[in-house]
Amino acid sequence: MQDVLNAPWITQNLEQVALHHASTHLVPEHFTGVKQRREARVNKTLTAVHERLVTEINYWQDRAIKLKEDVAAGKQPLVNYENALRVVDELTARLKTRTAELEGMRHVVAATPVIVGGALVIPAGLLAQRKGQPGWTADADARRRVETLAMQAVMAAERALGHEVYDVSAEKCGWDVTSIPPAVDGKLPTARHIEVKGRVKGSATITVTRNEIFYGLNQKDKFILAIVLVDGEQVDGPYYVRQPFTQEPDWAETSKNLDLGQLLARAERPM
Repeated sequence: MQDVLNAPWITQNLEQVALHHASTHLVPEHFTGVKQRREARVNKTLTAVHERLVTEINYWQDRAIKLKEDVAAGKQPLVNYENALRVVDELTARLKTRTAELEGMRHVVAATPVIVGGALVIPAGLLAQRKGQPGWTADADARRRVETLAMQAVMAAERALGHEVYDVSAEKCGWDVTSIPPAVDGKLPTARHIEVKGRVKGSATITVTRNEIFYGLNQKDKFILAIVLVDGEQVDGPYYVRQPFTQEPDWAETSKNLDLGQLLARAERPM
């Protein structure tokens, strides 16, 4: 893993890179989200405050007018006219103060980002791949490249034997390559149905599907499991395993993992 740990993107000034990324991308997005939520909350609260206090102010203003009229008519109301006006003034001042507080909450200022820690995340699949363990999955392009190199190796090996070779992998017929040997004494030998499995060198298992197992069991000697090991641009193989399956998959099984080492132990070169 030293090549990963010593990669240029790790050994450079990561704090400055992180600060630049945060300032350019994270902070503006976060600031916009916070400002929108803050303004929505302020608007909602302002509406509620105005509805409540303005209603109370209007009530006490009307009450003050009524009390003044009662006093002018010679009545003695329980609430003093001046007290009603004082309540109106207090409510008006409270409305003004609360409105100023809420309006002040609209002002949001973005602070400079601060780096408090960091972590290097290494995918478990990468560790498994480097250790040659099963269970990791390469990306789609890498898998496609391995499969393409494996197909090319098998088809080249079959052509080297003088066979007519056809790529039938797109036809989903249960194998990838149909190879037809040349006629012997005017008779055409049995065609080979070859299932190609390309694996990165160091892998421990090969996955076969339910249909591949059934085709292998039904076709017996016609079916060949071809294994190609790929290491960068280097190809090792193909290795042929005849009759690789001994039993049908269980009713709920969709695939099986086979031990690559055991398969290679009984494999043979194309012939």
